[in-house]
Amino acid sequence: MSGFYQGKDGAWIQLHCNFPLHAAGVLKILEGANERTAVAAAVSTWDIAELEAVCSDAGMAVGMVRSNEEWAKHPQSTAVDGLPLIEIERIGDSPAESFEDGERPLSGIRALDLTRVIAGPMCGRTLAEHGTNVMRVSAAHLPSIETLVMDTGAGKLSTCIDLRNNAGRKTLRRLTRDADIFVEGLRPGGLSAAGFSPEDVAAIRPGAIYVTINAYGREGPWRKKRGYDSLVQSCTGLVHEETGDREFPRHLPAQVLDYVTGYLAAFGAMTALARRAEDGGSYHVRLSLCQTARWLKRLGRLSEDVNCVPDPSSRT
Repeated sequence: MSGFYQGKDGAWIQLHCNFPLHAAGVLKILEGANERTAVAAAVSTWDIAELEAVCSDAGMAVGMVRSNEEWAKHPQSTAVDGLPLIEIERIGDSPAESFEDGERPLSGIRALDLTRVIAGPMCGRTLAEHGTNVMRVSAAHLPSIETLVMDTGAGKLSTCIDLRNNAGRKTLRRLTRDADIFVEGLRPGGLSAAGFSPEDVAAIRPGAIYVTINAYGREGPWRKKRGYDSLVQSCTGLVHEETGDREFPRHLPAQVLDYVTGYLAAFGAMTALARRAEDGGSYHVRLSLCQTARWLKRLGRLSEDVNCVPDPSSRT
């Protein structure tokens, strides 16, 4: 089912149905069979903006393909324009903690990685590559994509904890007391009910670095909209640019928002650790795929503005 479909108004929508829950929810809305031709026929009866709104309100993962101009007029674009690429906010006080001597820059640092798919896990993998002792925390009842777990799991310990019960929450609190970094990739407030909001974690472990990664940012009407790299590409104009004069929409040739956001999240965590080493404190590091998309597009415009032409005599 996953892919691009055209509506009766000529616009396109991307359905992201990699997990069974999302596929079942979209099929319920479309009242169709789990077969590509049937899904295409059902989508063709909708105006795409309306279908996107209905699916999003139901918690499904979809995205309308917008041009840069269309995205610029959207209120979520306006909300993200007011945010920096990376936010690092001090959320509590604690004594300064110096780095340990070790073979790698982050030797002696411990991190809990409660993320899935690509962006968050790449943050954890990058921290591990720099010497952090990283534990991936998932749950047995959650679906996963095994190839991505293998790709992003290098250098990590792994465990399963069910936060739906008191025993699981108690276990995670115990692990949190010994952690320096806590990484989560849910929509804003996703862990608050379980008692692991940024403020909760800072109280459990003064000096904690809490890293938040989500799809569309912490502000705006889409702050709790479910999203993934490819969907953010569709919504923010990246797919429209990549498609050009081709007949069907197409993504960038890599999950660039996921990977870049993961690297930036690790960089943000390292920056917060450096601040803790000098001034003490607990910190909340915030990023989103949407903010990364905005930054990447601005880099492209900057190159055009300064008329960057390679110097043929240069070896770089």
